[in-house]
Amino acid sequence: MISSRNARTVANLAIASTLAILLAACGSMSLPSLSSSPPPEAEPGVAPEMPATIRSDEIVGRWGLASFQNPNDRARTEAAARGQCKQPYVIGAGANGGVVMHLADQATPQELRLKGSPSGKNYIGPPGPAGGDQDREILSFDGRVMVTRFIEKDAAVRYGNMVYVRCAPRA
Repeated sequence: MISSRNARTVANLAIASTLAILLAACGSMSLPSLSSSPPPEAEPGVAPEMPATIRSDEIVGRWGLASFQNPNDRARTEAAARGQCKQPYVIGAGANGGVVMHLADQATPQELRLKGSPSGKNYIGPPGPAGGDQDREILSFDGRVMVTRFIEKDAAVRYGNMVYVRCAPRA
């Protein structure tokens, strides 16, 4: 016969052994995750870059440049930009199909891309999703006059609506 003290010890060992076996079995099983993040294969990828409806070669050239804050000043600002053709802002062709322009607050121009968006808007900016903080939205473009505005709020306030008026070719 087993004494009651030994019986209790044997019972405790049996329970501990059973728990150890169950825990080991659970560790090797694949249980559903309780986290709120989707499984890796369900994560959305980066949206493919959309082409802009304006080609980079359409904006390469010499432009008079001025800016306005108040929409009522647009006509006057276009005339002021036309007057700047004596010292034009030059938008160059980039080596990789983009355009060479300045970013906000940057002294050195760099190659930027023309980017489209699902909403039909066009942007000029560094590689990355359309409408990023360093981008400028092309508000209007008719081949002769282009109006842009920086996306980043502080730059938009400082620079306003940038009006580019195409300068006549040199004679």
